[in-house]
Amino acid sequence: MQRIMDPRTFILGLVLLAMPGLAAADDRQNIYRDLNLFSEVLQRIESDYVDEVEMRELIVGGIRGMLKTLDPHTQFLDTKQYRDLMVGTKGSFGGLGIVISIRDGILTVVSPIEGTPAHRMGIQGGDQILYIEDESTKGFSSEDAVSRLRGPEGTQVAIKIRREGVDKLLPYTVTREIIKLKSVPFKFVQDGIGYVKVTQFSKRTSNELIAAIDSLEGVGVEGLVLDLRGNPGGLLDQAVEVSDIFLDRGQMVTYTKGRKKNTNNEFIDRRDSQYKNYPLVVLVNEGSASASEIVSGAVQDWDRGLVVGKT
Repeated sequence: MQRIMDPRTFILGLVLLAMPGLAAADDRQNIYRDLNLFSEVLQRIESDYVDEVEMRELIVGGIRGMLKTLDPHTQFLDTKQYRDLMVGTKGSFGGLGIVISIRDGILTVVSPIEGTPAHRMGIQGGDQILYIEDESTKGFSSEDAVSRLRGPEGTQVAIKIRREGVDKLLPYTVTREIIKLKSVPFKFVQDGIGYVKVTQFSKRTSNELIAAIDSLEGVGVEGLVLDLRGNPGGLLDQAVEVSDIFLDRGQMVTYTKGRKKNTNNEFIDRRDSQYKNYPLVVLVNEGSASASEIVSGAVQDWDRGLVVGKT
């Protein structure tokens, strides 16, 4: 017997199938409506605001405001800021010699770089820079601070710092120098134990580290201390390359996971460990972040060495 479908069932099916599409269409309409609102506000400022304003500055400000609703690590970089970022990973610049970040909305020193003006003057990790040339840093981004702290060699910049345990602000006038970004200064310690300090993860960090360890092996190193204290991180690929030096083929260093599947990545060691015949100790502290955490985490997860310190 032929079965006849109830027409109400067919209509209900159409409605159910259409609802997801309708919801998506409504979402798009809401986005377009909000964009129209942004455009209307921009036009009103251009036509009616008491002073003439640069439209691009308003648009960039709108973008920065949008990203501030996400998290402190998502930032918009214009051409100059991106160029400065690249200098930080492969070049040199005139400045104080400090690594900075925004912590709880406050411009904070992550660590001074050894051998630089800031290091010689006693500026410390955790110091909060509240004023630059008597201008409050409240609301500053890292890029705002960098643009004011960097400058030509020989020029000076005045800052005021709040330090934990000190009642008054500490004034410093620092003379800028050319800061050369050598990420792996190293020295031989004693009793066959080598010591390697990695200050950041820049373009040549893994190569510099291999050269340093090879040099130490040349004088009979029997153990290694890898010092990542005060290292704020840097390039992801260098964190993977440094981890590869100590891990074995096939071991996972880290992975990334995003909202879309095509953004998910696993970073697997592709080669055998070059230096696995002696003990390894990794030193970390509160200033060890980002790529430093990847390396120390990989060493700990695969029981390749001992991680010592407080993060």
